[in-house]
Amino acid sequence: MDMLKALMLGAILSATIGLVIGSQGTSAGPLAIHLITLADARFYWSWPVFLSGSSLAWGLLLLQR
Repeated sequence: MDMLKALMLGAILSATIGLVIGSQGTSAGPLAIHLITLADARFYWSWPVFLSGSSLAWGLLLLQR
């Protein structure tokens, strides 16, 4: 259950950072922010931010046990 919570927090973090930095027109170098089109929706996404944010949130959730 902690992993599902961590994945949601990682997704929120990635979408937020992607929106702020990606809307400025940059890929932010190692963050690799890119525009994703899904059906009619377009949003900015970063896999490195998602993976690192999810693992950080998972570690914090494990520490709270």
